[in-house]
Amino acid sequence: MDSQADLQQIDNSTAAETTDPPPRMTRQQILTLISMASVNFSSMVCYSILGPFFPNEAVKKGASQTVIGLIFGCYAVCNLIGSLIMGKYIVQIGAKFMLVAGLFVSSGCTILFGLLDRVPAGTPFITLCFVVRSIDAFGFAAAITSTFATTAKIFPNNVATVLGSLEVFTGLGLILGPPVGGWFYQSFGYEVPFMLLGCFLLIMVPFNIYVLPSIEADPSKDSFLPLLTKVKIVLMCYAIFTLSSGLGFLDATLSLFAMEKFNLSAGYVGLILLGLSLPYCLVSPLIGYITDKYPSTRCWFMVSGGTATAFGFFMLGPVPFLHIPSQLWLVIIMLGVIGLSLGMTAIPTFPEIITCAYEQGYEEGLSTLGMVSGLFGAFWSLGMFYGPIVGGLITQHLSFEWAAAIQGGLAFLGAFLLAVYYLTHPQQQQSVQKDSGATDESTPLLTD
Repeated sequence: MDSQADLQQIDNSTAAETTDPPPRMTRQQILTLISMASVNFSSMVCYSILGPFFPNEAVKKGASQTVIGLIFGCYAVCNLIGSLIMGKYIVQIGAKFMLVAGLFVSSGCTILFGLLDRVPAGTPFITLCFVVRSIDAFGFAAAITSTFATTAKIFPNNVATVLGSLEVFTGLGLILGPPVGGWFYQSFGYEVPFMLLGCFLLIMVPFNIYVLPSIEADPSKDSFLPLLTKVKIVLMCYAIFTLSSGLGFLDATLSLFAMEKFNLSAGYVGLILLGLSLPYCLVSPLIGYITDKYPSTRCWFMVSGGTATAFGFFMLGPVPFLHIPSQLWLVIIMLGVIGLSLGMTAIPTFPEIITCAYEQGYEEGLSTLGMVSGLFGAFWSLGMFYGPIVGGLITQHLSFEWAAAIQGGLAFLGAFLLAVYYLTHPQQQQSVQKDSGATDESTPLLTD
C-alpha cells in the first residue's frame, strides 16, 4: 500500500479550497479507522474487565479497599507520566512504532495479570499487582497517545466526528468488558478472561503493523507547559479530570457497593455497568458530528455534560441528606445519565484544545497533536489516580453515598467554572466558529 501517497493526498485536500464535493475516504483512511477502532475496543475491554470481579478477588488476597484503590491509582500515575513522555517525543519515536509497541506491552501484561491468582496472598500478590499494572499503563499510554495524534493527523478537520465514531468502539469495549469478564470469571475462573484478552491484543500487533501508515514529521521545540497558562485550557483539563476521576471511582467502589447493597454476583454487576457504557457508545458519534459542524456548541456541550455528571453522582447513592433509599433501578438510571454526560463533555474537549493550541501559535503537525494528546491523557490519568484512591478512602471511612456526592461536587464545580468563562468571553467562541467555517470542504469523511 502506498501510505505516503495517501497521506500526501490528505494533506493536499486540507489545503485546497474548491466548490466540488469532497471525495470519498481513501483506502488508507479506511484502514486507519479500522486500526484505531480495534485499538480503542481492545484497550477498553482490557481496562473495563477488572471492575466486576477484581476488587472482590483482591479482598480475598488480603487487600483492603484503600489498597485496591492504590492498585487502580498506580496505573493512572504511570499512564500520566507515560502520556506526557510519549506526547512530547512522538515524532522521535514514531507514531506507528509507539502504537504497535504499546499494544505488545499491554498484551504481555494482561496475560501476566491473569496469573496473579497463583501468587501467595498478602504482600507478594499486592506487589506484583502494582508492578504489572504500572508496566501495562506505559503500554496503554503509548497506544492511546498515538491513536489520538494519528487520528487528528489523518482527519484534521473532522476530529470530533471521527473521535465520536471511534468512541462507539470504546463504548463497545466498555459494554462487553464487564459482562463478558464477569461471565468468564464465574464460569472458568480468574485466569481465563485475561488470557483471552492478552491473546487478542497480541493478534492486533501484526494487524496494525500492516495497516497503519508511517507518518513523517519534524520534531518541535514547543512544550505543553505554555498551554497551561491559558485559563480556558486549564478549565477544560479540569473537566477531563472530573470525568476520569468519576470513572476511576466507580471502577474501585461500585462492584463492592452493588454486591453488598443488593446481593449481586460479579456477572450481574457487569450487566449493571452496561447502564454506563451503552449511552456513551450511542451518543458519541452524534455529539462528534454536531460539534464539528457547529464548533460554537462545544462549550455548552461541556457545561451541560458536567452538570449532568454532577446530578448523576448526587443521585447514584443517593446523597444521604436527601433521605432517599438506595434502589437498584435508580443506580442503573444514574449510570446512564453519567454515561450520556461523559460523551457530552469528553468528545468536544480534544478538538477544542487543539484549536486553542493553534491559536497560541503552535505549528500544525504531528508534534503539536502529540503534545495535545499527551496533555489530554495526562489529565485523564490524573483523574483515574484520584478517583479510586480518594474515592476508596472516603468510601472506607464514610460511605459510598457520600463519596459519590463529593465526586458529583467536583463535576459541578467544573461545569460552573466553564459556564462563567464562556459567558465572560463570548467573542472567543465567535472567532472559533469563524475559523472553523470551512471545515465542511476539507477532509473526506464518509461522503457521497
